[in-house]
Amino acid sequence: MKKLLLLITTFLATYNLANAQAPLENGKLQLNAGLGTSGWGTPIYVGLDYGLGNNITLGSEISYRSYDSYGFKMSILGIQGNANYHFNEVLEIPSQWDLYAGLSLNYYNWNFKDDYAEQVVDDTHFGIGIQIGGRYFFTDNFAINLEGGGGNATSGGKIGITYKF
Repeated sequence: MKKLLLLITTFLATYNLANAQAPLENGKLQLNAGLGTSGWGTPIYVGLDYGLGNNITLGSEISYRSYDSYGFKMSILGIQGNANYHFNEVLEIPSQWDLYAGLSLNYYNWNFKDDYAEQVVDDTHFGIGIQIGGRYFFTDNFAINLEGGGGNATSGGKIGITYKF
């Protein structure tokens, strides 16, 4: 009985992996969420991507991080719009993988307060960023993602999950 259960589980897992589809199809949406890393702490982020056409997606993202230690307080709110090209077709990558790169337009608001220097800074920045990343789909709808980039509120790297609608 255990062998039969193991065989069925292996078959279903292999079937799901073989049928996972990437990149995002035209007109479809996917939700991304996770943690980032940068020189200013660990942001949390959530974003939404829209399949625009042949291997192109448009997306938006919001991120937030805060730091409070020894009289120094900081928070950063980031809002970003991005466009990515997905290389699966060009590089003939298996459909459970999704390799992409693109550009982003960013807005972020930095708030600093230093109790010792009695200094408060509220600063706003706009920027252009770049990113390169990949996803691995375990099923048609669920993936893990890893992304690196610069010039945006989550500069450094991100790791998270993706869910397709």
